[in-house]
Amino acid sequence: MCSHSRRSTTRTGRPRSAEADAAILDATRAALVELGWSKLTMGDVATRAGVAKTTLYRRWAGKNELVVDAVAVLFDELELPDRGSLAADVEGVVLQFAALLERPEARTALMAVVAESTRDEPLRERIRVSIVDRQKRLVLEGRERAEARGELPTESDPVAAARTADLIFDVIAGAVVHRALVSCEPVDEDWVRRFTAVLLGGLGATAREA
Repeated sequence: MCSHSRRSTTRTGRPRSAEADAAILDATRAALVELGWSKLTMGDVATRAGVAKTTLYRRWAGKNELVVDAVAVLFDELELPDRGSLAADVEGVVLQFAALLERPEARTALMAVVAESTRDEPLRERIRVSIVDRQKRLVLEGRERAEARGELPTESDPVAAARTADLIFDVIAGAVVHRALVSCEPVDEDWVRRFTAVLLGGLGATAREA
C-alpha cells in the first residue's frame, strides 16, 4: 500500500506513449522528404502525426532536436550479426549502413541535420550524442567478438581502445557516407569487399588481391 502511494505521488503528468513517439518521428521523416528542412514546421509534423503541437513541445524543444531523434532511431536499427569472421562482420554492417542510406527518409534527414549543424554547435553536439556515440556500440561489439575469436589482440588500455574505436567508426562512416551521398556511387558487395580489405589489411592487401 505504501509503495503504491509513493509511486502515485511522484508521477508528474501523463506517461509518454511509445506509439505517439513513433508516429511523430515517422511524420518528421515524411515531412522532411516532402518539404525539406526549411519548410518543415512543428505544426506540420503534429498534423501528420495526429497529435497536438503541445505534445511535440513536451518531448522536444524544437525542430532540431526532433529531426535528430528521427534520424537516430533509424540508425538504431543497425545490427552486427555474427557472420563468422571479422571481415564478414564488417562487410555485413557496411552493407546494412548503405541500405539505410538508400532510404529517402534516412538520406534526406541525415543530410539536413548535418548541413544545419554547420551553423549550430548545440545541434552538432546532439548529433554526436544521439547518433555517433550510440552507433560506436557496433565497433566495440565487433572488436570484442574478434578478440574472442583470436582475430585481434586484446586491448588492455581502455583509453587506447576508445581512441581506436573512434578512428574505426570515423573511417567506416566517413567512407560510406561519402561514397553514397557525396560521390553518389554504389556501395555494392564488390566495393564493400575491397573497402574491408583496405580497412583490415592496409593498401598492401588490395595490391596482393588485385
